[in-house]
Amino acid sequence: MSDLRELLMVALGGGLGALLRYTLGHRYDDRWHHGTLAANTLASLVLGACAGWALDGSALALAGTGFCGGLSTYSSLMVQTRDLGPRRGAVYLVTTIALGLAAAALGFAVAQP
Repeated sequence: MSDLRELLMVALGGGLGALLRYTLGHRYDDRWHHGTLAANTLASLVLGACAGWALDGSALALAGTGFCGGLSTYSSLMVQTRDLGPRRGAVYLVTTIALGLAAAALGFAVAQP
């Protein structure tokens, strides 16, 4: 029963994350792909907080695996990096990674007691 519950939490969180990812991309993606950048940065922040709170079980399945997994998008990041060309693509990739690391660290720090 616990496995089924966690599977349902992943599905619920994934659906919510994917809806937010779609909304951000639809509203804010332009030639610099700000929607994807926002989605990946927010997912890093939330997952950092999940680590800081030491979530496990159904809570981690819902928020971490589900929501953050549905929200973040590695494949879009790679395609968009390629589409931007060598120079702009490199700037976009480095910016995304730096913001993701900073957001995860911030989420972790804020979640500490």
